[in-house]
Amino acid sequence: MYPDFHHLLRELFGLDIPQLSLLKTFGFLVAMGFLAGGYVIYAELKRKEDDGLVGFTIQEVTVGKPTSLIEYISSGVIGFIIGFKLLGMFLEWKIASPDPMSYLFSPNGNIILGFVIAGLSVFLKYNTSKKDSKNGIQTKKVKTFPHHRVGDIAVIAAIGGFAGAKIFNAFETWEDFLQDPMGNLLSSSGLTFYGGLIVATLALWYYARKINLDFRHLCDAAGPALILAYGIGRLGCQISGDGDWGIYNSAYTTNANGHVVVAVQPFDKTLVQYKDHINRHFEPGEPVPHKSITAFAGLPVWLFAYNYPNNVNNVGVELPNCEGDYCSVLPMPVFPTPIYEFAMALIIFGILWRIRKRFTTPLSMFSIYLVFNGIERFLIEQIRVNYKYDWGFIQPTQAEIIAVAIVIFGLLLFAFRQKIDQWLPKTPVQRV
Repeated sequence: MYPDFHHLLRELFGLDIPQLSLLKTFGFLVAMGFLAGGYVIYAELKRKEDDGLVGFTIQEVTVGKPTSLIEYISSGVIGFIIGFKLLGMFLEWKIASPDPMSYLFSPNGNIILGFVIAGLSVFLKYNTSKKDSKNGIQTKKVKTFPHHRVGDIAVIAAIGGFAGAKIFNAFETWEDFLQDPMGNLLSSSGLTFYGGLIVATLALWYYARKINLDFRHLCDAAGPALILAYGIGRLGCQISGDGDWGIYNSAYTTNANGHVVVAVQPFDKTLVQYKDHINRHFEPGEPVPHKSITAFAGLPVWLFAYNYPNNVNNVGVELPNCEGDYCSVLPMPVFPTPIYEFAMALIIFGILWRIRKRFTTPLSMFSIYLVFNGIERFLIEQIRVNYKYDWGFIQPTQAEIIAVAIVIFGLLLFAFRQKIDQWLPKTPVQRV
């Protein structure tokens, strides 16, 4: 595993730059997922504009106004935070690299750099204001198309998505949350996708109303983007080894050298052998979920059983002959579900991208996305470890419940999308 770019470059290219341990591979790939998704939304909104489905808004923009005291203070505060926290983090990389998120919310930082960057920010603000005011105050009317707002859309989706993912994860891991509420919420790990999807959707609905954009067209543009970003994020889970893996594959085990090999003893004996590890993750007497599937059709073993050496959360047992912060390996390999989800996400994205021009009725693409997404998540939950609700006759996970609800909702939405289009008031479209 490559928890950060220090490990990645050292293992692949022999470059030893310990400061790069601040840059985590999971966070980097999540950011890449947002960028890829943002580009897809940009392209789709642009296409819809060209097809006359969505239009522009006219805004009045005033330039040349003197910069207010509040703007100077805001610029200084932002500059101080950048210098104090972000630059301070690089100077204190040994302290910050194990958990950069915790460092950001700690009192640690470099106060000198904070004041230096704050002063520079205020000076640049003053210099820019001076240049803009040369021609006096001017008011202009500009056309703003939806694809111009993709940056705002991405930021709102990121904030709403992260908040929703953490909140829903708290409900999914309620006992852990009660033990350390603030640590759980501020940790960079522990994210529930559906929580992020729900909260981000509500936030974007509110934003679309403010900018007079038909939210249904934004949903259609976001469908392919969401599944692509999700797949790239899951790739980040795999590369960093963040714990989002599947149940044990009892056909294999981890040997003394940390390698995956065919199991030679029953799974029950292996559980006894690693009882300390098992007791940390399962309640006494709780059945340990597993399936025994051997690699077939010439496919590599790691596609069926992977033990995540050097995983970012240090889950498992000590990895032999290892030095550094990430020296754990799973004593029993698991199904690498992030790989499966990455592959399924790419397939779904390809299908959605191929058929996106066939539908003009709003919500068509988004409803198809919901159905595919729900099916994908329900299937993957069959080999993942999550808290199960006891309903007597069935014991579903939170993700399974939401996945089924999303599939049903998607099917109903697709069936009634034309009637919905007739019922709802049309957003006026201004065309070029």
